[in-house]
Amino acid sequence: MKKQILSVVMAAAAAGTLLAGCGNSAGSAASTAASQASDTQASTAQTASTAESTSASLDALPATQMDGIVKATPEMYPGVDMSDPYTVKMYLIGDTPNDWDEVQTKVNDYLKPFNTSVETTFMSWSDYSTMYSLTLAGGADVDLIFTAPWCYMYTESAKGSFYTLDKDFIHTNMPLTEKYQVPESWDEVTIGGKIVAVPSNVSETNGKLVAIRQDLADKYGIGELKSWDDYMNFAQTIAEKETPSSGIYAEAASSDNAELWNVYRQQFNLYDALSNGNIVYNFDVSKGLPQPDDLTFQWTSDTFRAFAKDMKKLADAGAWSRSALNETVTDDDAFGNLQGASIAWNTSVFTYMKQAEQTEGVKCAAYYITPGEAVPGEAYSNNDMAVTASSANPQRTAMFLDLIKNDTYLNRLLLLGEEGKHYSIDDQGNYTELDDASNYAAFSISAAWAIKNGNLTEAGADPRKTAMIDYEKERVVANPCVAFVFDDSTVRSYMDAVDSIVNDYSPSLELGLVDDVDASIDELQKKCEDAGLNTITDEVKKQYSAWLETRK
Repeated sequence: MKKQILSVVMAAAAAGTLLAGCGNSAGSAASTAASQASDTQASTAQTASTAESTSASLDALPATQMDGIVKATPEMYPGVDMSDPYTVKMYLIGDTPNDWDEVQTKVNDYLKPFNTSVETTFMSWSDYSTMYSLTLAGGADVDLIFTAPWCYMYTESAKGSFYTLDKDFIHTNMPLTEKYQVPESWDEVTIGGKIVAVPSNVSETNGKLVAIRQDLADKYGIGELKSWDDYMNFAQTIAEKETPSSGIYAEAASSDNAELWNVYRQQFNLYDALSNGNIVYNFDVSKGLPQPDDLTFQWTSDTFRAFAKDMKKLADAGAWSRSALNETVTDDDAFGNLQGASIAWNTSVFTYMKQAEQTEGVKCAAYYITPGEAVPGEAYSNNDMAVTASSANPQRTAMFLDLIKNDTYLNRLLLLGEEGKHYSIDDQGNYTELDDASNYAAFSISAAWAIKNGNLTEAGADPRKTAMIDYEKERVVANPCVAFVFDDSTVRSYMDAVDSIVNDYSPSLELGLVDDVDASIDELQKKCEDAGLNTITDEVKKQYSAWLETRK
């Protein structure tokens, strides 16, 4: 018993000595644990406080962009690391405005609190069709790029050229876009379940019309243009009677005649069910939601064949230069500079009409030569901005896009230029272009189309333009297939081959610069079929059928 007691005493003494020797360490560990817990609680509290502060600052903004001025602050982006300076490399299509450097400097001055700047490269209208894909594939330093269904969005998305956006990414890096973007617009830029770009925030009418030199029409006894045949007569008359003496072409066509084709097909109510580069399938919207067999490959359709034959008539008559395929001056600029007697486009033609009419004696007019037919509405996705997959900092790039898209000052800079120099604006958001607008016209850069919000109206707009827009609004018919997005992953190689073939043929056919239209289109069709067109068509109809089922 004594031995047991002694053992217990000795064990207790040893334990006491051990505890005494370890007393400071145990206290330190406990203190450290307590400190860490305190830090964690503080960090959590700070994060909650920051989130609450961010939410409060966002809530303090106008409910919609129509309701007031939106002013962004760095505090609205707590999840974005702005510790190091970053320059966003932005690529746009179109020609560079004369005052772009000045505007960009003001953008960068405003961005200083965000430790961010931008450098912009413009791919001109004459070059972008070749430069666009090369820029993305060639390892160029590019963060942000304009895109659209008509500007390689589907093609480049299939190649993985664009950074995939998701709700968490948008929430963290684009809080203003999350707040203000029209929810249904995201569906139009979602491909294969992935958001690949940020669309415009406004849907407008997008009817196609022609503008002409009315003074020249009057000179030769031609009145209003009311039909396609009237336009053909005008163009042939100018080519026969005016061009030989003045050198003014009926249309100073450049590289293709895509917009004139859009005018032509409008009389047949042709909308696109799918437009992926040159892979275009049309349908007659007057018949409602099309069935799979109603989808027609555009370039081999009877409608396009008839158009190409009319274009050959005009080309043979001398309506445009025989070297139009290689012309680098756009038909719009040529019209504004009095080198062409007509252009085809949307209501943007009024900008060039105004330019032409600065010359004394020049009078212009714009006409809907497909009266009574459906006027297409512009999809949200018709103009978009995409963060590139190769971006060195997609988070900062997305923040920059969020700012130019939603911050009122930055947004107006890109859309309208410098206030007081290029435009003035009243309290209702009605802007007026000033004399220097010729160096930075409103909505003249492609980014402006993608970041527009519908909160700006031109004051004292050309009444002819206002009347045309009112006409379109009464007749606009939305595309019922706008939410159909084709997943081309299984037929991409076929599509690339067919796209290349069409690209070789369509510009010449649109300009009538072929010896035999029927022979050229038959040859085009044969080459496309050999390259896999029928496989593409089968896949389009298969996916479209599946999409139709979701509409029931």
